[in-house]
Amino acid sequence: MSHFLDVDQSANLAAKVKSKAKTPFENAYRAALATPEATYVQGFLTIAAQPPQLLEHSWLELGDRILDPTFLYFQKSVEQVHYFPAQRLSVSELTAAVEEAQEDYPDDPPLPIYGKQPYEYYGDEMLGGKAYLEAYEAAVAKSHELLGDAN
Repeated sequence: MSHFLDVDQSANLAAKVKSKAKTPFENAYRAALATPEATYVQGFLTIAAQPPQLLEHSWLELGDRILDPTFLYFQKSVEQVHYFPAQRLSVSELTAAVEEAQEDYPDDPPLPIYGKQPYEYYGDEMLGGKAYLEAYEAAVAKSHELLGDAN
């Protein structure tokens, strides 16, 4: 299913949960709690800029719409932002995973959630399984495309 970014609903949700810049996982978590029918998504985001930016990110999906409570901080148009999902969780799965992480690792932030161990390692902060790698590689490919690079 192809999803489109709903800018107006994203802005409304950002205001409702008092989103903050550079906290996409926490913003999406609070937004998910406020939108229980939505799906919490983690993956990557490529932003058309010079050079393109590739970020580990989180947002919500509701039907065929993307709701991103962090979008307004990018100060980009819808066409400049590309989402690559790696993992989807229902709100009940999300809350259970956060509660488990807080119980098992009280000194560490509970988000992002990477699923079951063992994790594969993709960089300084990125962990996850095969789906995470595939989303990361798709985001890298989009970054090369935006640069006009054939690699």
